[in-house]
Amino acid sequence: MAKTKVLTITVQNQPGAVAEITRALGSAKVNILALLGTAQGAAGTVHLVVEDAKRAKKVLDEAKLVYQETGAEQHELANKPGALAQHLEKLAAKGVNLSSIHAMAVKGKRKAAVVYTCSRDQAPESPLFPVLTIGSTSPNSQRRITGS
Repeated sequence: MAKTKVLTITVQNQPGAVAEITRALGSAKVNILALLGTAQGAAGTVHLVVEDAKRAKKVLDEAKLVYQETGAEQHELANKPGALAQHLEKLAAKGVNLSSIHAMAVKGKRKAAVVYTCSRDQAPESPLFPVLTIGSTSPNSQRRITGS
């Protein structure tokens, strides 16, 4: 298990909003490990896991992009039928109630990825808000974004 951070950014639901974020981070050589974006009406949310959260926060601050930082955990499981269910059943048995979850696997690869969040009082074996990344290939603050 490794500790990590999830950066959550609120954006306007318009062309270029996510590109603005990824361009700023890419230009500063911040590697994005995971990205989930959702939209509802005129607004959207982008969740990022990056290699260097400290550098990413500096870039987002300089770009005047609003974000919330959430503590997280990273785990690894095999990319095979039932592995995710087995792990999530263990969390459920501990009484962990997930707030959000998204998972992905690349066909033919040995590892799969899943990210989940839950409330602070639900965090398994950690005082952090957890995010679980199953496999991979390789305190809160607020700020504001409008998109490009």
